[in-house]
Amino acid sequence: MTPDLSGRIAWVTGGARGQGRSHARALAAVGAHVYVSDIAHQVDTVNYPLATPAELETTVAEIVDAGGQATAVQLDVRDSTAVTELVDHIVDQHGRLDILVANAGICAFVPLEDMTDEQWADMVGTNLTGTFHCVRAAVTAMKRNRFGRVVGVSSGAGRGGMKDLSHYSATKWGIIGFVKSVALEVGSYGITANVVCPTSVDTPMVMNETTLRRFRPDLDDPSPDDAKPVFAGLGPLGIPWLEPEDVTRAVMYFVDDPGLTTGTVLEVNLGTSANRI
Repeated sequence: MTPDLSGRIAWVTGGARGQGRSHARALAAVGAHVYVSDIAHQVDTVNYPLATPAELETTVAEIVDAGGQATAVQLDVRDSTAVTELVDHIVDQHGRLDILVANAGICAFVPLEDMTDEQWADMVGTNLTGTFHCVRAAVTAMKRNRFGRVVGVSSGAGRGGMKDLSHYSATKWGIIGFVKSVALEVGSYGITANVVCPTSVDTPMVMNETTLRRFRPDLDDPSPDDAKPVFAGLGPLGIPWLEPEDVTRAVMYFVDDPGLTTGTVLEVNLGTSANRI
């Protein structure tokens, strides 16, 4: 059954492209007015190109062209004041905020001993503190109407360590503990809080020169096709990576839940966690 989110107000962070764009489009396609936010600006410690203002506008244009409702917002989730101001604006305009998909995140491979304070701070600030800022503001708004769906986006790195990704993995483990704790606090207000843990997804965060060269160090300029057999060997299904829409199905499962599932982690993992407890 297709969910009906007519009249619902949703907010997707990191929505300019990749997973976030897919989540925003899916929410809008079933009736929600979606606020799509993204930093749409480069962070110096990230070694691949982040989304641009043009990509953010494209996401919203695609939604509107398909008959949906969406609003673009350039926002850095590390900025607590800006996050709170956005939620206040949404409530002023619509009287409610029903859905938050806390998707904004960055990733960069760095060995621990080479990691700078700035690299650690940007990773934690974006992935974990940014999620905290957004969930805190959203829950405050959701309580007014005694309804809400919060979905945090973690990672397979939130279920196991990953070499040269200690800062990233720390944030993704943190998201799980944070959202589970939030679920215990807000359940009596009709708000659920859950987590999706994807494995590698075909997005610019993964399909970039730095990441591909880690998987094919024997090549100077590997393509995704060059890296595909290596990724495919990481799990028992022989599938190299997810598409953004694969993650969106898990997000929509939590959004459409009637309020019976909270504090749960759903792994969309191609079997990569089958050998972990």
